[in-house]
Amino acid sequence: MDASLLSNKDNLLDFTRSSPSDHGGTLLNLVFQAAELLSGLEEKVREAEARAQSMCKSAADRAELAEQRLEIAEEARRDVINNAERRLQDASRALTNAESRIAAAEDKVIALEFRAQSAEAQLHEAKRALVQVEQAIRERLLNKEI
Repeated sequence: MDASLLSNKDNLLDFTRSSPSDHGGTLLNLVFQAAELLSGLEEKVREAEARAQSMCKSAADRAELAEQRLEIAEEARRDVINNAERRLQDASRALTNAESRIAAAEDKVIALEFRAQSAEAQLHEAKRALVQVEQAIRERLLNKEI
């Protein structure tokens, strides 16, 4: 029972002995006092119920707002992940292309090295042949002079 209801003298019930002829009036008075007390309690219950409903609505509104923020955050997270995946795929394709170009360049370098070795061998052979021609010419010129 609410302490404020008991502190008010109007709300106190009088249980003093009364004469039998007064019992009807006393009883009626007690009924009125009880009705006033119940009416006050009902008002307090309505107020408490209204506050509780207001608190529930406020909590529901905050929960809904939190859910909306969560959905926005989840969507942003998905966007970040999707962008990161796209960038990773792009980087992977670029790496694969670079590896292919590097392999092709290495193949060209190897082919050029073989051509250079072949050209060096041909040059060496040409020099050797030239030396032989020079030597043959000298021998002929020297043989004619004798």
